[in-house]
Amino acid sequence: MSDRPFGSHLPLVIDTSAWHRQRRPDVRKSWEAALGWRHLVACPAATLEILSYAHDEQEFTLLDRALSSLPQAPVTVSVCRAALAAARELKSSRRLPMADYLIAAAAAEQGFGVLHADRHFDLLATVLEFESVRLPE
Repeated sequence: MSDRPFGSHLPLVIDTSAWHRQRRPDVRKSWEAALGWRHLVACPAATLEILSYAHDEQEFTLLDRALSSLPQAPVTVSVCRAALAAARELKSSRRLPMADYLIAAAAAEQGFGVLHADRHFDLLATVLEFESVRLPE
């Protein structure tokens, strides 16, 4: 990865899989560049997942503060409807985590992409309109 933001320079909603890879040497410079350009976006569904990994109250507070400082892709009623529509459209492939549907639908509603290291988003991008930007695993 370079010191340029990820993808096509759209804002990117951070999935938990991307959050956990941000300090890797092959990701760090692009992550910092994307932060500097305010291209990284939080979503309440991903924030709840990320916060669940906090080991103690201090870490929870630090993570909450960091994620709250980012631009937001809210989970609205229309996002929930889009997530349900995506599940219906995916039929037999729909056994994806609920949070992934909401993250993808929130990104699509805002015209954002999703930054991830999770094949679920590549599948979701086939039924929801968002840029799927996959990090190396």
